[in-house]
Amino acid sequence: MGLKTITVRTEHPQQFIDITHTVRLVVRESGVTRGTCQVFIPHTTAAVTINENTDPDVKQDLLNILETLVPSKSQYLHTEGNAHAHAKASLIGPNTMVFIESGQLVLGTWQSIYLCEFDGPRTRNVLFRVTSG
Repeated sequence: MGLKTITVRTEHPQQFIDITHTVRLVVRESGVTRGTCQVFIPHTTAAVTINENTDPDVKQDLLNILETLVPSKSQYLHTEGNAHAHAKASLIGPNTMVFIESGQLVLGTWQSIYLCEFDGPRTRNVLFRVTSG
């Protein structure tokens, strides 16, 4: 399968958006039954990660931890006002990879894939490449 792009509209300055359902649709559309799905976000103030999907407090805790590590309001040299978002995105990272077996994502019971917004609200692109093997 070639590169697939979807757009996601974020609603808050900082948030985690569960995109697992979309990733599953991309995998199903690909027809790949065994391989990998790479998820990449081509933005410097957003990221993608895998984490717990059951307790919403986990997402808020992660946002709070990142805010403690890299406060939104501080003395940054970057004058656009979003230096914190660049740092948070770098800490989380722009990509993740998930195995595919029997046409399904191989995720743990409590795992989901999240787009991490740190400079919203914005429209974000998420890129996917599903490969067999």
